[in-house]
Amino acid sequence: MAVRWLSHTEVYFPFLDESPEFRRDVLDALRQPLESGSVQVARAHGAVRFPARFQLVLAANPCPCGLLVGKGERCRCSVVARRSYLARLSGPLMDRIDVQLQVRAVTKAALAGPPGEGSAAVATRVLEARERQRRRWHGRPWRLNAQAPGAVLRGIELRLPSEATKPLEIQLDRGQLTLRGYDRCLRLAWTLADLRGETRPGPPHVLEALGLRTAQAA
Repeated sequence: MAVRWLSHTEVYFPFLDESPEFRRDVLDALRQPLESGSVQVARAHGAVRFPARFQLVLAANPCPCGLLVGKGERCRCSVVARRSYLARLSGPLMDRIDVQLQVRAVTKAALAGPPGEGSAAVATRVLEARERQRRRWHGRPWRLNAQAPGAVLRGIELRLPSEATKPLEIQLDRGQLTLRGYDRCLRLAWTLADLRGETRPGPPHVLEALGLRTAQAA
């Protein structure tokens, strides 16, 4: 269990390794600053609000022993132990995590494969995407898609066509997606479009955003 703080310009990235090992109340204390970008300290004579915008990164094993990978044949944890372990990551907390991935074990084929995209190329795409967002939100109180209110993204000016948002509406009607999750998918879809140099997100971007939210394997 460890906390590492990674800094990039004005944004901080707290990385909570082995996150289910933290007490649940400690983890849930992150919910409000994740939502509002600030923390409020209240005392008898008043309250003070401090800026606290950050991008949270959590890592977790699938079970206490960490061996529930592949077919899970080496894992000796009981079903109750596995559920209790992951239950420390509460639903309301995970509802605020936009990208959730299951990382597969490294294989020999992966080790022998070609290297992935370099950091410099990724950094260039990110800077270009942030510039698109800066132009989009010029004159507004926010600068990034992640800061845009859901009501604005669902408003007339930026509303996506129904064929793009239909998967989100289905999940919302089934109770498998909250309104907070709906809005967060929209923000992520806009960011995916920006990373690809496209003006507006379409159905593929929304589907990808929804998939990234539902712990798909990577």
